[in-house]
Amino acid sequence: DPDIRCFGRDCFIIVAMRVAHLVIALFAITAAACGGKPGKSICDNQVPPPAACMTMCDPSPGAPNSCPGGYHCAADGYCDALCTPSGGECGDGYVCTPDGRCKGENECEGLECDVAKCTSQGKPETTLSGTVFAPNGTLPLYGIKVYVPNAPVPAFTEGAECSRCVNDDQMPGSPVNGIVATTDEAGKFTLTGVPSGSNIPLVITSGKWRRQIVVPSISDCADTAVSTTDSRLPKNKSEGDIPKIALTTGSADSLECLLRRMGIDDSEIHTGPSGSGRIHLYAGNGPASFQGGFPGGSGAITNASNMWDDVNKLKAYDIVILSCEGSQRPDTKLQGGLNAMRDYANLGGRVFASHWHNIWIGGNFTGGGQPAVAEWVPLATWANAGDPGAGTIDVIDENSNPKGSSFATWMINVMGSTVRGEIPIQDGTAKTTASGVNMGMAERWTFLKGTTRPQNFQFTTPTTVQAAERCGKVVFSDMHVSGNGSTTAYPGGCGDPTPRALTPQEKALAFMLFDLASCVSVIL
Repeated sequence: DPDIRCFGRDCFIIVAMRVAHLVIALFAITAAACGGKPGKSICDNQVPPPAACMTMCDPSPGAPNSCPGGYHCAADGYCDALCTPSGGECGDGYVCTPDGRCKGENECEGLECDVAKCTSQGKPETTLSGTVFAPNGTLPLYGIKVYVPNAPVPAFTEGAECSRCVNDDQMPGSPVNGIVATTDEAGKFTLTGVPSGSNIPLVITSGKWRRQIVVPSISDCADTAVSTTDSRLPKNKSEGDIPKIALTTGSADSLECLLRRMGIDDSEIHTGPSGSGRIHLYAGNGPASFQGGFPGGSGAITNASNMWDDVNKLKAYDIVILSCEGSQRPDTKLQGGLNAMRDYANLGGRVFASHWHNIWIGGNFTGGGQPAVAEWVPLATWANAGDPGAGTIDVIDENSNPKGSSFATWMINVMGSTVRGEIPIQDGTAKTTASGVNMGMAERWTFLKGTTRPQNFQFTTPTTVQAAERCGKVVFSDMHVSGNGSTTAYPGGCGDPTPRALTPQEKALAFMLFDLASCVSVIL
């Protein structure tokens, strides 16, 4: 009996014949008559389609695959080559291409075809090497992904979204041969299996930080060094992707100054929510206006309550950074606001809370225990404690934190520590509101030397689901930025008209901020 099947824009009447199931296309009609299968299968978009697409098969669960190599039985009872990168439809000996086509493992596509077979010639592989830096071009970064894309790299979705870590071969833009390099504790990388030739694209990324550059020339079977000018993360949006960040100012901390010292251009710092820059300042009880002549924002800075009281405003941002205000100020953080911040984190948002912004996690424990987010209260225990005094040392937890060892090595390499695992804290900037952390719910990053009191910890959200199902991250820090906050018009209170070098504790905070922006690991 004839059977009508559709391929791309055309439909065909197919007659199944007993000899070798020969399929004959008799005539075409428009796709509007019967529609096509979704996706980019060559069975849909190649006219005439390959003969394998006409082969009938048994789509029943558990039925043996009778389709030719690289094809599988689709739900309509015909063999198809449509696949997904992680679906396993292609079978042994085949892989799924970025456009959803099964191809043999030995076939090449795009830039894969320009990878020289060096080892078979007794030569070293073609490689790219270099060091990835923060936007300031001086601070090497750990854990940054580097790869050559083999397909167009899609734009990021702006704002909070569930962002779990994926396998390297599933990174946006389909890395050539699935190979991705990750920077080590000195910020260095070596990318293997690189195509050779002219104008080779390269992606440098972590979370929604991303810079795409072009390497002018790569020689076969040799290493090519990437220019340090090109291998830093972007300092403005003309250079690449920067997460959209909401940052509140505080009179007791100055995280808004840290971003400048990390290399973000002043032109990217505006007030929210309508500023054109990637960094939107909101006023807590810190700077409430910009200095005249500032290259970024001007005039008054929007009050923070206008942002953190509404989850719909919060979720427009990839990251929310909260500078300490000197007290919890619970009158500005009511139950609705605490719930909104929790909901934002649960959606996949990233939150960095400094010192007395512990209210978002522990509730109003300085004024009777209310309000609070019930599921976050068990994360830590709190005390109204002051500065531990001069000569404070923070210790990096290398035992209970999976990144602790790399953190400690990195701090040595960037000269933030002179003794492994120890971070000297500028007098007057160490705080001790957190007296303990629930290690079953959070990762302790640092603690006060000689005690178990956490100085920095991180947890993933929602806390009410298994770790593999979580989407967001929250960091708490009792470690102030060097130099206390100010109410002087921004950036006058930073005390550095030309952004100065980072102090040891600022380097530690920078490490945590870049880690905060990265994907959520399925392992707590």
